[in-house]
Amino acid sequence: MRRIFVAGNWKMNLSLAGTRGLVEALKKAVGAEKRLDVAVAPPFVYLAAAVEAARGSVITVAAQDVYFETEGAFTGEVSPAMLLDVGCTWTIVGHSERRHVLGETDDLIAKKVKASLDAGLKVILCVGELLEEREAGRTRDVVRTQVVKGLFDLSAETLADVVIAYEPVWAIGTGVTAKPGDANEVHGFIRGLLSEKFGDALAADMTIQYGGSVKPENAAELMGQPEVDGALVGGASLKAGPFVEIIRGALAAKGL
Repeated sequence: MRRIFVAGNWKMNLSLAGTRGLVEALKKAVGAEKRLDVAVAPPFVYLAAAVEAARGSVITVAAQDVYFETEGAFTGEVSPAMLLDVGCTWTIVGHSERRHVLGETDDLIAKKVKASLDAGLKVILCVGELLEEREAGRTRDVVRTQVVKGLFDLSAETLADVVIAYEPVWAIGTGVTAKPGDANEVHGFIRGLLSEKFGDALAADMTIQYGGSVKPENAAELMGQPEVDGALVGGASLKAGPFVEIIRGALAAKGL
């Protein structure tokens, strides 16, 4: 049975005190919850503080990005080993803002995925289409390319440490959310791609999150879809109350 996974991507938000306070509040509310997986992704400078605050709970910590080299003259970059060293379990790779604001290519993202997995870091790989791509009927083409380039050169065994997050770019930070049925259809398409390449068993076990204006009001309906296995939450993860409501909505939606 697939694990339900709700992760909060804090992007470039909060402070040191805010990081500690939010993790402590989450720890109090859901830190013993074992029916699903919960992670938070603070900015690089607050990762160690988040790890320390989450200690003794089920909450894990993710980085928002990573670099593919192990060390060297790469000013401003952070390696997988460094993330592991401060206690990270996950890294997000290929978020739409990395792709479309900062210009990351599919090839670069693939290198980051492989380097992270090789080092022992788990990966949330983000995929999703722009509004103009959706309107042109190219959603499947875009998603297929991102999944294939991001994962298809890896072994099936390695993919046990990968979660895919489908995040339609037009729904991120806009307040517009994909209709639950549309999200479910794309998730099912992604699972079909995995099945063709790696087999039905692996595809059936792969956790696929939805990301894009997830909030307490729509979380249960989205995660009630059979192919949606959790959420990558943006703005609604910056306060404990809404994020906990989303987590509880996921549990209710899945009958857990």
